[in-house]
Formats: sequence, C-alpha cells, structure tokens
Amino acid sequence: MSRKRTMIIGTAALAGTAVLSLSLSSCGKADMTKQVSPFAAAKGSKSVTLSVQTWVGAQSNVAVAKYLLEHKMGYHVDTVQVDEIPAWDALSQGRVDAILEDWGHPEQEQRYVKDKKTITAGGGNGVTGHIGWYVPKYWADKHPEVTNWKNLNKFAKQLRTSESGNKGQLMDGSPSYVTNDKALVKNLNLDYEVVFAGSEAAQITQIQQFAKQKKPFLTYWYEPQWLFNQVPMVEVKLPKYTDACAEKGAKDPTSIDCAYPTTPLQKYFNTEFAKKGGSAAAFLKDFKWTKDDQNEVSESIASGGLSADEAAKRWVDKHPDVWKKWLTKK
Repeated sequence: MSRKRTMIIGTAALAGTAVLSLSLSSCGKADMTKQVSPFAAAKGSKSVTLSVQTWVGAQSNVAVAKYLLEHKMGYHVDTVQVDEIPAWDALSQGRVDAILEDWGHPEQEQRYVKDKKTITAGGGNGVTGHIGWYVPKYWADKHPEVTNWKNLNKFAKQLRTSESGNKGQLMDGSPSYVTNDKALVKNLNLDYEVVFAGSEAAQITQIQQFAKQKKPFLTYWYEPQWLFNQVPMVEVKLPKYTDACAEKGAKDPTSIDCAYPTTPLQKYFNTEFAKKGGSAAAFLKDFKWTKDDQNEVSESIASGGLSADEAAKRWVDKHPDVWKKWLTKK
C-alpha cells in the first residue's frame, strides 16, 4: 500500500500508477501549483479531484466521499490513482485537491505543510492504522507461543516455501512497499526470508489459499483490512515500538529493531482548496468514520463483487446517521 507508512512508520507502500508518477517526474522544476482539475471549467461545474491510493481501504474513503459529493452536493468528482509520495507532490502542485488517507510522511509534512505551506492538514479520518506481523488464528490457537517473536525461529521449518528456500517465509505484499521487515529479520536474528507476493491482491489470494488448506503462514499485514473478517489472524508481538527506535531508524532504516507504531490516519488538502473549496472542503474536513465503516465498504468492493460506486451507495443507504453529520450546514 505505499503506504509509505514511512520508513519509520514502516508503511506498506502500495504501488500507484506509473503514468502519473512519470508525468510528475517529467515536470522538473516547473511551477505546477496553479494546476486544477481538468473538469473545473467544464460548463461551470463544481469540481473536486481526489487522490486514491491502490489499497482498498483508501479506495473506500474516496468512493463514499465521491458518492456524497456527487449525489448530495452537486459536484463532479475526478479521481487520480497515484502512489503515496507522488500524491504529496500532486497535492502541493494543485493536481489533486485532497488525500483522504495518509499513514504518516514526516519529510513531506515538513516540506509542504510547515515550510512551503502548499498543503494544509485536514485532520484525522477517524481510522487508526497499524502494521504488524500476523499468523492465522487457527495456527495460533494450537501454538500460542508463535505469537511472540522470540519463538519464531522454532517454527521456521514449518514456514519454508519454495520461494524462501531453507528459511521460513515472511510474506510481504509488493516490492514497492516501504517496510521495515528486512531490517527486523536481520536485527532480530530471525531465520526468515522476506518474500513479496507482488501486490495487495496477490497477498490476499495467497492468504486465502493458505487458510483454505489450514496451512500455517507468517505475513506482514495491517489494520484496517476487511480480510480479517474472513481469515481471523493474530498479531505477533515484536519488540515494543519506542520513539528512540524511530529516531534511530530515521537516520538509518537498516537499524530498526522494534514494532511498527499505531498511526491515526490523516487527511491533507491543497492549501488553495482548503481556503477556497467552499462546501466541498468543509465536507471533506468533516469526513470521519470508523474502521468498521471502512471495512464494510472495502469488503463489498474486494470480496462482494460490487463496484466502488455500488459499495458506496450501499453504505450511504444504510448509514445516514453517520454521513448526514458531514453535510451539516454545507
């Protein structure tokens, strides 16, 4: 996901589209801060452009916000799929108006929010994110000691795969993820090999296959995530996260030897949009829901066969008590 749930925060960086990344990199030093949505001038329509990351939870935020902006507020909403770091660049440049789920990017916050002031913090989206290592509950119930990292080497043989060779497999998602896992395996002296599934979707498929066969597995995973509803998993306790560990990791990512932190997920707006975006900006600032809300939409998209718009409509129809608060006085 990126979730460049940053280097320190170890975000799972889910890959965004290469197209926008390339277009951004080709801009050089040109001032793109005044660019707006291509729909902004279309017949005088009200327009909002939202960044959508490739993990399904982020897609769920955007789907519901888009549905309400279009169906309840009369806006046209354009969405742009983009990886996390390029998303910050695009937001600063005015190519997108808002990011609705960020897992923490201290360098970008310093550059764009504090120094350049081209991006404005939009507050939390109500969901708390956490990355960790997980094993299936059916295995943890039989071997509760596997939920402590100190015992993982005892189970390495059971977790060998053709990809991990003579070591146990620690499954990650995409090679583009920014995680701490290789550093953790090395620094904790674990007899494991980090193996990348290729994407969030591929990782989910692999987890489902293991679960169907009741096979043991150890995987990098995160909350919120709808898959927990179908495959219950238990987190493996890693050395406690500390600020000192994070500070050390900021200087040298290969030195990290502690767990991932818990991260309240944040929204960010292009500063011009925050000031002049009117009811749309006010609505997005008030957008705030729970992990269960997000997972409900995510499961409808990822497992229920619904399009993002269909899943959003279903949720909106069921939960007027939640979203009507976002529309108050809009």
